[in-house]
Amino acid sequence: MLAWRAGLEPEERARAAHELVERYRRDRPLGDAAVVSGFWPMRDEIDLRPLMIELANEGRQLALPVVQGRGTALAFRPWRPGDPLERGVFGTLHPATRREPVEPDALLVPLLACDEAGWRLGFGGGYYDRTLQNLRARRAVVAVGVGFEAQLVPELPHSAEDQRLDWLLTEAGCYAFV
Repeated sequence: MLAWRAGLEPEERARAAHELVERYRRDRPLGDAAVVSGFWPMRDEIDLRPLMIELANEGRQLALPVVQGRGTALAFRPWRPGDPLERGVFGTLHPATRREPVEPDALLVPLLACDEAGWRLGFGGGYYDRTLQNLRARRAVVAVGVGFEAQLVPELPHSAEDQRLDWLLTEAGCYAFV
């Protein structure tokens, strides 16, 4: 999947980012979530930034994840389009450390692959699984995987620690797993 994503042409990426926004407008997988965590694309991930601008224009509070250390859950800091970002661990970018943390109602989650039952394959650190487990232990949150349509596969292995997605949003479809 990494090799496939790396082989996409810039025009294909731009088209997918635009179509992702259009698919979101049609299917509305975030419901009425007030605080939505996105992610800054890295390693050839789908470009979520146009969708995040759409969400900001809807009046939603945006946040970006912050890796706090190995084996920990993610923290989230507020972000608006145009805000400066700082370098984090593993090549991530996140809002300034002076920003007070927020807790999202919905998370847009990066992935390498997602299967037809909502199981997600990430980069193997377990950050989103730990985060979703912690948040879901306290209250309902929505997890929406975001990727390219080709990243939807029939089946993936999963373990007891893995957290299922509620939705998958791609440039070509929106799939509910709830």
